[in-house]
Amino acid sequence: MEPIEKQECPDFLQTSLAGAMALGLEPGSFYRNAYPGSLNLLMTYQDGCRANCSYCGLARERKAEPDENTFIRVKWPVYKLSDIIDILVKPQQEIAAKVQRLGRICISMITHPQAPSDCVSIVRRLSSATNLPISVLVSPTVVPDAGMFFQELKTAGADCVGVAIDAATPALFAAVRGPAVGGPHRWETYWAAVKQAVRVFGRDHVSVHLIVGLGETEQAMVETISQASVEGAQVHLFSFCPEPGSSLSNHKPPSYGQYRRIQLAAYLFNNKQITLGEFKFDSKGKIVDFGQPLEELLGDDLAQGKPFMTSGCPNREGCVACNRPYGNERPGPNLRNYPFLPERQDVNMVKGQIWHD
Repeated sequence: MEPIEKQECPDFLQTSLAGAMALGLEPGSFYRNAYPGSLNLLMTYQDGCRANCSYCGLARERKAEPDENTFIRVKWPVYKLSDIIDILVKPQQEIAAKVQRLGRICISMITHPQAPSDCVSIVRRLSSATNLPISVLVSPTVVPDAGMFFQELKTAGADCVGVAIDAATPALFAAVRGPAVGGPHRWETYWAAVKQAVRVFGRDHVSVHLIVGLGETEQAMVETISQASVEGAQVHLFSFCPEPGSSLSNHKPPSYGQYRRIQLAAYLFNNKQITLGEFKFDSKGKIVDFGQPLEELLGDDLAQGKPFMTSGCPNREGCVACNRPYGNERPGPNLRNYPFLPERQDVNMVKGQIWHD
């Protein structure tokens, strides 16, 4: 009898449900035609992720029902890497319109000792088969030499990397990702990886992921966004949304007002339009002033709602490819990250949320 093939990296990967739909591997349609611009791939191993982040669907000690076996609240089906590549390299006339809209591939590592070497192998295979730019969301904890690893990724074909720091302060990081929850991650390790990544890939080719609403003040989040900007990294924001069965399953998402103000701050830092000293905060650390009227700071960008769109790695034309449709919420009229340019009624609603909680 032939041995059963393990459905794990480097030959198998999970895809986001949206990515699987774009590839024609899963049925479904996208609310408001919000097709994904990036194929998001997640590394997978039978013994799972070694981390235990209290908000994450991949947490080692997550207690979820079988039908709740999700990550970011949706299924991530497993496919052969060779099958994914076969779809991506089909002649244009054979590719569905959804696939043609893909402008990037993003590979997310998990905290597993095999992940670094397997990730380099996967990047090399995808880079040699397709002309899509490739990002890697790195897990620094399992990378013994970050500088060498980033150079290997770049040589293999990646052009951008991300580091999901998630929590805005050292204490909060330790509480939700580190020793307090039996997790292996350390704040210093993650920031050291950001610095090494910028040295290898260059400024603005590195991203720091941050989750708004884990318990930080707005001032703490703005200070961390500023730190990322000083290091040469872009910031990609996520709004906390509880994952069933996780330790923070009963934790509430941030208010729309809190999230909108942080979106504006991140957009201004990402576009080099503001410095930390221009912000004013109240006694509770809430943003009360950006230094200038928002209309003067942002002009047409605010009128078009661009600061409230998903921030992510770009396609070859410089437009955001990683728009992660509905990664922060269920599809509906009141979105936190818009995966498309907001319409006039969207912008009017969002602008009304900025100073209201």
